[in-house]
Amino acid sequence: MTADTLAAPRSPQVRKKGTNLEKWGWVYMRASGVLLVVLIFGHLFVNLMLGEGIKGIDFAFVAGKFASPFWQWWDVLMLWLALIHGANGMRTIVNDYVTGATARKVLVWAIGLSAALLILLGTLVVFTFDPCLGVTADSMLWEMCQG
Repeated sequence: MTADTLAAPRSPQVRKKGTNLEKWGWVYMRASGVLLVVLIFGHLFVNLMLGEGIKGIDFAFVAGKFASPFWQWWDVLMLWLALIHGANGMRTIVNDYVTGATARKVLVWAIGLSAALLILLGTLVVFTFDPCLGVTADSMLWEMCQG
């Protein structure tokens, strides 16, 4: 058999030793997808169905949610799962359709670095959010931030 031919279906495959990263990527996509559905619909239900609905979503609403550790972790978990899920999907597409080894490696690294940067920045925003940062005396938030 030459390098240009495929092995016959059902022929025994020689498996390399070590962790099967593609299998675990596949498992992650299924598990994170199910968890993301729960997190996203919970997020939408709380933000849109409870309280005043979409009219009630403003800076104060976000500040109030980010004051609670429960909602901070909810949003961070949603952010991490969604970004890793999306990056893994993009990595799979690159691996399937980009034929050049160098281009594939550059694109996979770019996807990984972009996802890592967005995860880092998003996590910092959620956990360091301060609604009083930069508030001046002529702001509507001045009284709230003085207490």
